[in-house]
Order: sequence, then structure tokens, then C-alpha cells
Amino acid sequence: MRARIIAVANQKGGVGKTTTSVNLAACLAEKRKRVLLVDLDPQANATSGIGVDKQPGRSAYKALIGEGLLETQIISTSVKRLDLVPSELDLAGSEVDVARMDDYLHAFRKSLRSVLAGFRYDYIIVDCPPSLGILTMNALTAADSLLIPIQCEYYALEGLSVISRLVNQLRESGANPGLEIEGIVMTMYDGRTNLAQQVVQEVAKHFGDLVYETIVPRSVRLSEAPSYGQPITEYDGNSTGAVAYRQLAREFIARNKPREDRQAEVESRIGTALENVDIDPVAEPEVPVEPVVEHPLSEDPAPPAATP
Repeated sequence: MRARIIAVANQKGGVGKTTTSVNLAACLAEKRKRVLLVDLDPQANATSGIGVDKQPGRSAYKALIGEGLLETQIISTSVKRLDLVPSELDLAGSEVDVARMDDYLHAFRKSLRSVLAGFRYDYIIVDCPPSLGILTMNALTAADSLLIPIQCEYYALEGLSVISRLVNQLRESGANPGLEIEGIVMTMYDGRTNLAQQVVQEVAKHFGDLVYETIVPRSVRLSEAPSYGQPITEYDGNSTGAVAYRQLAREFIARNKPREDRQAEVESRIGTALENVDIDPVAEPEVPVEPVVEHPLSEDPAPPAATP
């Protein structure tokens, strides 16, 4: 079954985007899902947050500009069943180089083809930069759905409306007609403040079922984990942050199960149909073969007589 591509994006920084990408990916892997985390942010915070050193040339840059294969950049992590395409500062140069290419919005989608063809993963989670530049637009054009983390504060509502309009534009323009919003994750929640509670209520009122029931609390342990290069499940598996992201992973899997069941059913039907197809080979017309006339070997003929 083809991997589902999830872009984790919000043009506003500091909303828990990378924290959600890393920890959701780790918790899905803990649930025995095969996950590829693609760090598409030149700041490479997801790379260091999962315990991988930033190295020049180790990113999606070459694949984006058509000078290499993305699968050659995939590396293993300390988390079983979780692989990574790391990032590095030079990836920022792709904002300029990709923009010069024909069909530049589909560069990332093209680079993913060989990875998808291998059927190695259940989910591909893409950590996007905190902007709506070329890299984020490429991720959204390639993605099946968009996961939006938002901080529980007033300005988060404005950012949510912007990215929602962008999703509609990508659908209507034909760049990615199948793009949908996977869900909205409320992060950095502080239940002691009225503002946080009001923001959650407002988002739920406007977006309904798109909002995950799981709310990620503000947590010191979540903030510390990246400095040790570990997801929260490895750094402190009993913390409130680890509990929240495990619950988010369960909710995420439950939401995707109907899609996976439908896709598996379709693939099963196609496979059964192909097995039952009985195609008679088309007989090729026979081409008459001319008999080969064998001539007996003879001596060289005598030279012609001289003319008198």
C-alpha cells in the first residue's frame, strides 16, 4: 500500500511544528508503523531533534533540483522503524534554484516517486519551514494531507485562516486537487489561563471535527528533549508530553484507518480482477519461408575463351 504523505506546516514559527513532527513520527513508529520523517526545513531542527548531526550535502537539496535520488539520503535513526531524510543549511539555496525550474511546484513530488515505488513506509511526515515559501509549497503540492499545529494563543487563529485559504487555492488551481486538512493539533496548552481555553473553544467551533481531541500541554520536558537528540518517548516516556503524543498517534491512526481499509480493499479488488483475466495470446501470422537451395560445390569456372 502506498505511503500516505503528511505535511506538517504552519507559516507562524514557534507553534510546536517540529516538536509535533518528530514526536508524532516516533510515536507512530512505536505503534509499529513504518515512518519516514523528511526534514524540509533548512534550520534542520528535526534532524538534530532526532539525534542526527547536520552534515553538508545530507539533505533533499540534490533530489529537488533533479541531480540525485532522494532515497540515497535516507538514514536510520535510534528509533526502530523510523527513518530520516536529514536537512542542512544549504537546503535554503533550493528556494532559489527550484524556483528557476519548469513545473517548480512539483519538484518534491517528483523526488518522492522512487521512495513511494518501494512501498517501504506507511507514512511520510514532512516537517516544513515556518513560512509559505517554495519548500513549503512543494511539500503541500506533494502531500495527501496537511497537519496544522497551532499554539493556544490569539494570533494562532489568524495564521490558521491564512493556511486554510492556501489549501483551497492549491485545490482550485489544480496544483493538488486532492489535498485535504488532516487535522489541527492544539499545542503549548496551559489550562491555568482563560485565553488558552478560549482559543481551543474558538478553533473547535469553527473547524469542528478537524480539531484533534488530544491537546499537547506546555511542558518543560518537551522543551528539553531536542537538546538531547531524543523524541519525548525516549527522553522521558512517562511525562505529560509523551502521554499526549502517544494519544495523538492513536487518534491519528484511528482517523486514517478507514482510508487505509478503503485503499486495501481497492488494491485487493484490482489484484483479484487481474488474476481472473484470461487473455488468449494473439497468434502471429505465419511468414512463408522460402526453401534454401543448396548448390553443389564446384571448381572455379574456366575462364571464357578468347574471342578471335
